[in-house]
Amino acid sequence: MSTVTDTPLLVFALSFVVLWVSAWIGASVLRRKRKLEENVREDFGVILAATLTLLGLIIGFSFSMAISRYDQRKNYEEAEANAIGTEYVRADLLPAADAAKVRALLRDYLDQRVLFYLTCDPQQIPQINARTAQLQTELWSAVLAPAAALPTPMVALAVSGMNDVLNSQGYTQAAWWNRIPMAAWGLMAAIAVCCNGLVGYGARNVKAEGILRLILPLVVSISFFLIADIDSPRGGVIRVNPQNLISLADSLRTH
Repeated sequence: MSTVTDTPLLVFALSFVVLWVSAWIGASVLRRKRKLEENVREDFGVILAATLTLLGLIIGFSFSMAISRYDQRKNYEEAEANAIGTEYVRADLLPAADAAKVRALLRDYLDQRVLFYLTCDPQQIPQINARTAQLQTELWSAVLAPAAALPTPMVALAVSGMNDVLNSQGYTQAAWWNRIPMAAWGLMAAIAVCCNGLVGYGARNVKAEGILRLILPLVVSISFFLIADIDSPRGGVIRVNPQNLISLADSLRTH
């Protein structure tokens, strides 16, 4: 299901507007109701510094979570290419007719896996997943028949390799579903709103108010944009390039 975080530019726009409004409320509305006295400004500065530090830590942890998930998706892409390439070679362990069928199915399957990584249109994803599931069934049937007819260790090795091919796709899909929870996004946004409100409330003069009401929301919004971009497998600019799968597909065509 598509969410706001699947569109990083929308995350940037919404966060900038909300945070700028929060700073404006702190500078205009809250100060009118209760002016910040000089005798409490030092204590207010401690609270503001602690809140901004907390926001920075949470942004850093969220960025680390997004990076780890991005690296996981890259690792599974490499593992998937290795599994398909290994099974393509192990097809020699099957009878000639079965080996040719398995290789043809693996080439079609590999094309679908490349499309899974490169496609950005959400409407095409169900079609790719359906075709992938169909090919997985055909691949398993292609190795199951010779395994039942010739239950030898050599054929079992080819069956084991096909099991790795099918498992690698499941691991990849699980990694693409593993995203930063929306609850974490909500809590991070709430702290950012509080920080911008406090900054606007504590500004000493009009000129400083204008700068702070623009710069801090902009910097935090850029941070949110970067986290959403890395965390989104399809919606962002930073995506996993299936270079291992593409290289394998080129080599199999040559072969």
